[in-house]
Amino acid sequence: MLMVNQGEKVKIKVKVNGILYERYVSPRMLLVDFLREELGLTGTKIGCDTTTCGACTVLLNGKSVKSCTLFAVQADGAEITTIEGLSVDSKLHPIQEAFKENFALQCGFCTPGMIMQTYFLLKENPNPSEEEVRDGLHGNICRCTGYQNIVKAVLDAARRLRT
Repeated sequence: MLMVNQGEKVKIKVKVNGILYERYVSPRMLLVDFLREELGLTGTKIGCDTTTCGACTVLLNGKSVKSCTLFAVQADGAEITTIEGLSVDSKLHPIQEAFKENFALQCGFCTPGMIMQTYFLLKENPNPSEEEVRDGLHGNICRCTGYQNIVKAVLDAARRLRT
């Protein structure tokens, strides 16, 4: 980790959604706050600060992480993908399309985290069973739905990505 002090701040370099950023941040700034406040990527939500809800889920070097429990300095040198990084040229990613078309969202607060966890799940297992989807989404909470449409959307997204 490159640590160059500027007063109370530390210089970090991260690649977020394919763009390289260099910023001075407080050593105690959470990654979720860095993404939202420093980079203006507000799709990543703050829900609990305890890894309970999963609304802040992003990919860090290809792995699913809850950004509310990592410091931004821990991401120095990393590649991060947020919900904003999935769509290309304003075209929804197949996972986003599946969530939309299967009514897998209501208030939308948990949706970015659910979609990022789904992205990771389907990279690891492109053809999951319903049980594997439910297990793979464990740790991401939706307070509005009964999860049935979310599971349906994940299975639909898996089909779309395989074809």
